[in-house]
Amino acid sequence: MDKRFMRLALKEARKNFKSFNGGPFGAVIVKNGVVLAVARNTVLKNDATCHAEINAIRLASRRMRTFDLTGAVIYSTTEPCPMCFTAIHWSRIGKIIYGTGIKDAAEIGFNEIKISNRVLKKMGKVSVRLVGGFLYDECRELLKDWGKLANKNLY
Repeated sequence: MDKRFMRLALKEARKNFKSFNGGPFGAVIVKNGVVLAVARNTVLKNDATCHAEINAIRLASRRMRTFDLTGAVIYSTTEPCPMCFTAIHWSRIGKIIYGTGIKDAAEIGFNEIKISNRVLKKMGKVSVRLVGGFLYDECRELLKDWGKLANKNLY
């Protein structure tokens, strides 16, 4: 685990504090110490599937010219939702490192499906490794800062 990669995801997520293209979520995909993709949530550009993790997978797959991201690690500021977890599984990313949990996002008003990655992993017999709570305080601060924004419900 490398703090630089999570901090890169945090920095990317903060871009939405000015652009309001989506919520406060960022993701970075790394393979062998090389950053393949950096992305943020852009659902408000009229595509509900444009979560940070999905955007990062699309970028990394385009860069690698394959859907198969075996050996890659994804850093996500918040625990991936079920859609993102499934996309991570299908892209064969081997490890998810996330900061805050689904419950943290729900606490500031996001409409989260409250099924943890650990439950999804067990139910689906998925081999992806999970590391939660990485740089939790910094990721939690990101969510808190978003929660303080005026008119955030408009975004």
